[in-house]
Amino acid sequence: MVLFLKVKSFIFMCGIAGSINYKLDYGKIDQAMHHRGPDEQNGLEIDQVDFFHLRLSILDAIGGKQPMQLQERFFIVFNGEIYNHLELRKQFDLKGNTYSDTETILLLFEKFRENCLKYLDGMFAFAIYDKKEKQLFLTRDRAGEKSLYIYRDATKILFSSELNALKSQLNLQIENNNFYHYLRFGSFYKNLTPYKNVDELTAGTYQIINCDTLETNEYKWWDINDYYQQPKEDCLNMAIEKTNAILHQSVKRRIASSDLEVGCFLSGGIDSGLVTALASQYTNRLKTMTISFNGEYNEAPLAKLVAEKYQTDHTEININFNNLSNDVEKIICNYGEPFFDSSAIPSYYVSQEAKKNVTVVLTGDGADELFGGYRRYIPFAKYDFFNSHKVISGSASLIKSCLPFSNEKKSGYNHFYRLISFATKSDIDIYLAAGLDIIEGYENNLTSGEYNYLELMRRDFDKVIKSPLSGLEKIMNLDFDIFLCNDVLVKMDIATMNHSLESRSPFLSKEMLEYAPAIKDTFKIKGMTTKFLLREIAKKYLPAPLINQPKRGFEIPLKSWVNNELKEVIHDYVGASSAYHKNFFKQGFTEQLLNNKIKMPAEKRAKLLWTIFSMEVWYKNLYLSV
Repeated sequence: MVLFLKVKSFIFMCGIAGSINYKLDYGKIDQAMHHRGPDEQNGLEIDQVDFFHLRLSILDAIGGKQPMQLQERFFIVFNGEIYNHLELRKQFDLKGNTYSDTETILLLFEKFRENCLKYLDGMFAFAIYDKKEKQLFLTRDRAGEKSLYIYRDATKILFSSELNALKSQLNLQIENNNFYHYLRFGSFYKNLTPYKNVDELTAGTYQIINCDTLETNEYKWWDINDYYQQPKEDCLNMAIEKTNAILHQSVKRRIASSDLEVGCFLSGGIDSGLVTALASQYTNRLKTMTISFNGEYNEAPLAKLVAEKYQTDHTEININFNNLSNDVEKIICNYGEPFFDSSAIPSYYVSQEAKKNVTVVLTGDGADELFGGYRRYIPFAKYDFFNSHKVISGSASLIKSCLPFSNEKKSGYNHFYRLISFATKSDIDIYLAAGLDIIEGYENNLTSGEYNYLELMRRDFDKVIKSPLSGLEKIMNLDFDIFLCNDVLVKMDIATMNHSLESRSPFLSKEMLEYAPAIKDTFKIKGMTTKFLLREIAKKYLPAPLINQPKRGFEIPLKSWVNNELKEVIHDYVGASSAYHKNFFKQGFTEQLLNNKIKMPAEKRAKLLWTIFSMEVWYKNLYLSV
């Protein structure tokens, strides 16, 4: 187990922005991202490069001021946390003037350049300007916990932690074709954004930019697919032992890197339960928070069992959504782009309440994608549907044509119906049907013309599908690259940072990301049991009633919202004669959808309407606003 020195460190969660050949308006950036850094804001111009930093202090505020420089040559703005930075100082005998993880990055970069990234355990997006070489280095962490958006044209480059900050600097123009990805995937695929000339730096990549010519070279420095192709040699007991040790180390590092109280988002599931159990060993009187609200299922009683077992300072946050009709547009606009995931709503409210108790929270994010937590993984553990035979898909199509729709999301019949549905598909359609399933079965109502919006995804899809992985590994690899990065982590980052709250996920540590893909499939899905290995570990730490609970997540009453509480505002946006979404659908489709005239499962209708509604809220309130 790693030992930690009891020293002062200087670590800050924040927002960053910068530019080449463009003078930033610091005031407008601060206004757009003040929630990310309310404690201090600083700017610095070096040559034709302009840096701006907003700081949320998590540890001692002295010594970690940004932008930071090293020997008049290297200048950095950094968003995130490097949890093992003191270990790296000792390992490589790095001598600095502070105990800041920001300075550790500079010292490592001076020594190893881009190769320093492989040593970092943390979540990060940072920019380093090399004054001698006139180069700007931009990078992002392995999983994509921290975002970085880049605007580029012939004469200038700007970057920022949030799209709204770029929008405050430039008159950004809409990129219509990218919305086909949003409507089909629920997000803008990988590096795409709603705007022309604006890309999101892909997770696990870095760019080197010549500041004189703006010539840019991009490199992939980390890819989970490489780790899925490792030999899978460990037996179950060894895999349990290693995973348990890594999780201990990950939790301990994330607690040690804070002078403020650290809390846990505690649900009734095993992921957050395990994090809470281990965290309670490394801090006194751990604060835990559980969300409860009227819905199909309330996990608060199960969460309370964990809180009682570990004697945490527990708060049950009841959310009634009474103000939802007044808050919904504001919550959606926080993302700076259309965001389809309706669980952003409870995430916003629970973060708002959590901030009253703590400034740092631990979460269980990433466990499902690494250890097989979703029910849709079960059939892929038994059969590689990506290489399905035509006889299988033909038979499934025949069976599906005889079945009634499923309207109960959590029912066994719904699971069977979805299994049959994606068995009828082929290629990329299988992944989309098995995953988010927003418009699958009705995608022919999208009017993309000759534009092949799936082509961009195909390059990445084919790489995974043609690699020597099992069906389970393929869908988990795709989910890590797409769903986790574009949805889960974005949701948590924006929801928490909007309230100046920092979230940390022990399951996304460097060591866990390198080891978990090498665990055998049968230790992840065993029969009909998901996350088998984590459930085995949980037997040591958690009350018995939690161990065999299925994956639930937030039980969002979306059908009720669409048909009742938010019906009026959704009709106002989606039914407007000038609605933006009409550029992408066949005439009359959304009107029939809105008036419930299309034969479609109620859950799917609600999800699709919410997706369109979110796009309209963004278009009217952010894009068209001055």
